[in-house]
Amino acid sequence: MAHPNQLATAASALLSSAFDDLGVRLHSSEEGGGGTLRVWSGSADAIELVVFDDSDLDWITDVVPLAPVGSGVWSVRTPLLRPGARYGIRVAGPQGAGNTFNPRTLLTDPYSRGLVSGGLGDWRSAVVDGSFDWGGVSKPAVPMDRTVIYEGHLKGLSKRHPDVPPALHGTYAGLAHPAMIDHFHTLGVTSIELLPVQAFASEPRLLQHGLSNYWGYNTLNFFTPHAPYATEASRREGPEAVLREFKGMVRLLHEAGLEVILDVVYNHTAEEGIGGPRTSLRGIDNGSYYRQTDDGVYIDVTGCGNALDTSTPAAARLVLDSLRYWAREVQIDGFRFDLAVTLGRDEEHRFTPDHPLLQAILSDPALADVKCIAEPWDVGMGGWQTGNFGEGWHEWNDRYRDRVRNFWLSDVDYSRRASTAPVGAGGFATRLAGSSNTFSESRGPLASVNFITAHDGFTLRDLVSYDVKHNLGNGEQNRDGADTNRSFNHGAEGPTSDERILETRRRAMRNLLGTLLLSAGVPMLTAGDEFGRTQRGNNNAYCHDSPLTWLDWEHAPWQEDLQAHVQRLIRLRQENPALRPIRFARLDEHTPSASVMQWYDAGGETMSIEAWNSPAHRTLQYLATSTPEIEELNRILLVVHGDEKTADVTLPVVEDVAGYLELWSSAHERPADDGVLFAPGDVMSLPATSLRLFRVV
Repeated sequence: MAHPNQLATAASALLSSAFDDLGVRLHSSEEGGGGTLRVWSGSADAIELVVFDDSDLDWITDVVPLAPVGSGVWSVRTPLLRPGARYGIRVAGPQGAGNTFNPRTLLTDPYSRGLVSGGLGDWRSAVVDGSFDWGGVSKPAVPMDRTVIYEGHLKGLSKRHPDVPPALHGTYAGLAHPAMIDHFHTLGVTSIELLPVQAFASEPRLLQHGLSNYWGYNTLNFFTPHAPYATEASRREGPEAVLREFKGMVRLLHEAGLEVILDVVYNHTAEEGIGGPRTSLRGIDNGSYYRQTDDGVYIDVTGCGNALDTSTPAAARLVLDSLRYWAREVQIDGFRFDLAVTLGRDEEHRFTPDHPLLQAILSDPALADVKCIAEPWDVGMGGWQTGNFGEGWHEWNDRYRDRVRNFWLSDVDYSRRASTAPVGAGGFATRLAGSSNTFSESRGPLASVNFITAHDGFTLRDLVSYDVKHNLGNGEQNRDGADTNRSFNHGAEGPTSDERILETRRRAMRNLLGTLLLSAGVPMLTAGDEFGRTQRGNNNAYCHDSPLTWLDWEHAPWQEDLQAHVQRLIRLRQENPALRPIRFARLDEHTPSASVMQWYDAGGETMSIEAWNSPAHRTLQYLATSTPEIEELNRILLVVHGDEKTADVTLPVVEDVAGYLELWSSAHERPADDGVLFAPGDVMSLPATSLRLFRVV
């Protein structure tokens, strides 16, 4: 780990005023109009501004040199930089290890707010004014304990929705259409997390196979919204209109009380490895922006060829300035950082939670109201860091995902083969209760973003329908995508007409969703899982922009039933604070906004150490009592049965408990309307692999 003095020096360099106002800043008429372009390059010998005709991107109308103004910054003020102007830069510099300067290569401004395509791999920056009337609409500011994240693809969400006008299908405007907002409200989700919407490009190898980068994890520019997601009318009008449509989407979602979280890819860019496209950072200062050895060989910790080197102030400041822009100017509510470990690697390429960039993101006043969610791994040495980010960060909890999948799927599969489960319920219970073995007491259960599925991997329906991946359509001979999925097809691979198997799969989906939405932590639901969408066993569908990945809004009755379960579960989560503690409880202490947890076995007795770890004990009862701070006292009982044999369960006799009112059961194909009131000590029969939730009265 770096010395504290080194970290302090790096933090000071990151926040240096030398990096202020990079990119184009427009001047008012009182200031004389036009604009100033500022570009940073620590090694350049010369930089020039290249201005193009508004309609003919091959016609250079002006070339203006930039002057060095100190600290690696080059600047020019000119009336040519007006709203709508198309421009690029050319950078000359020394040759040698780590440098890839070429004064003939046209580059985009890394701080440009708009991009215009001149053809495949050919880009121009565009000057945008960015003014927008927010109409007094503010961010919803959903408390973290009430947050329910809905992860989806901007295009795929509305592309096939029958109530969204065709002109808006798959667009920013389409996502904010009343039909989409109604779905979000009906479900009860609070925060829409969008796969990358910063401008991106498809890799040449995909295009050669007739495929494209649908997910968008291949960023061209950190400040520009992806133009193809705008309506045709906005695209025709240009980058200003694209940005305006994006902001209009955010405003409408905010008016509806919905947050917007962006999945951001700052760990690498679309320039790929050496020999890949040279569109911006590589030509401006390759040695400062990408991680490499002294002889210029890239150090790849992302699997994409070119890891951004955030140990340099310029690269770290580029990320910080981008976040500031989206949070302030576009009113974004939060960010999910793809391969966030890469951003926290120091100059020796080791991860440290005290990295100046990670600390600056948390302490910057412009980012004080945003949710920061880390994907806590990359593919480099020491790349798996779940639980190791600092206070203020929330993390995707892959340990939660794996344990819950194991409990409801892999363990059941094993049990069928071996007539006994491989493990008991102890590890599952730890995840259900907030993963206190992963996240520190000071960070609490809300540090964990719980998920069963995500964009990357099987959908929920495929998770219970396939034992192995089916990725031949990706063009890589089924080599891509994870091989270990902890999935279980329940007796047939893929589609089947066997009603017994189908019924078991539906119950498995309800168990997984019930666990997700009733666990301590922050739940993340993957779009389409609420109604059991399928990608036909493809667990890496990043390269398919087609009906395979677009949500299908025509549903069979069983899918409507599944969605009704999700609606009920989210509502119950919001109504019962015992299910969403803010802090971990301390033994024999009163901790505000925690949940005191008691655990009982199938017989209603306190769980013994032997029962926790025994494969013979797959049934447990979880009694959680809130410790009120801002809400009323609340107590729930969740009964978990992780075995395919039916079981009799004795409800625990507990002081001050008069009864247990049933709220929800995964055993029902559709949520029951009227709950049954049980008395302490009552015995009830649980069917195979199921959950039941009660409110204590």
